Amino acid sequence: MSFKIVIPARYASNRLPGKALLDIAGKPMIQHVYERAQESLAAHVIIATDDQRIERVATEFGADVCMTRSDHISGTDRLAEVAIKRKFADNDIIINVQGDEPCLPASLINQVADDLQQHSDADMATLFSQIDQEKHVFDPNAVKVIMDKLGYALYFSRAPIPWMRDHFEQQSTLPPELPHYRHIGLYGYRASFLKYYAELEPCVLEQEESLEQLRALYHGKKIHLTQATIDPGHGVDTQDDLDAVRKLLLG
Repeated sequence: MSFKIVIPARYASNRLPGKALLDIAGKPMIQHVYERAQESLAAHVIIATDDQRIERVATEFGADVCMTRSDHISGTDRLAEVAIKRKFADNDIIINVQGDEPCLPASLINQVADDLQQHSDADMATLFSQIDQEKHVFDPNAVKVIMDKLGYALYFSRAPIPWMRDHFEQQSTLPPELPHYRHIGLYGYRASFLKYYAELEPCVLEQEESLEQLRALYHGKKIHLTQATIDPGHGVDTQDDLDAVRKLLLG
């Protein structure tokens, strides 16, 4: 199995400005993410950014940095520019490791790369886990996914899906007979698909849900999912997340 990792990293963040460079246990967050990526089986790891502050810090800790445009609306669009700039071969497998996942286990990166390699008809691969807390079903920050019997995505949403009409009209507890699944935002693609994706106009579903993977589904592309073999760790979206990860990594 051979694949590359690209870590898209922005400086701007509505909830945590300068998130990529925030200190966690003596290192900037982007360095923790880079080190997790280096622990995988990836042949090469690249940090993709449009910010010179991130470029400078990443270069100092030894990362390969690819400077990109500042007008990308998603991490996938940023990866597409890297694929073109670095002249990746069409069949190269690229894993998108988000820059705010300092605790991401390397084994999950390998899992996504292997899944895409095993499903030649899939345009993208990603992961899911079963939701076991009611609050996450109704939390818009927890992205839900429903799949067909072969594991291909039917839809992603910030809303509860599937909506169990009769059940939820009477109670909000989760019924055991129909599991709900949470999407884990770790993506794998082939370079040829990335180049194609970048040429597509964002669709209304992507814009309204703020979910870049819906652009692929809208245009008839196939996304295969497998259940994460271990917990994906704590991502950093809010100050509370940052505090929790700092505590965790400080031991």
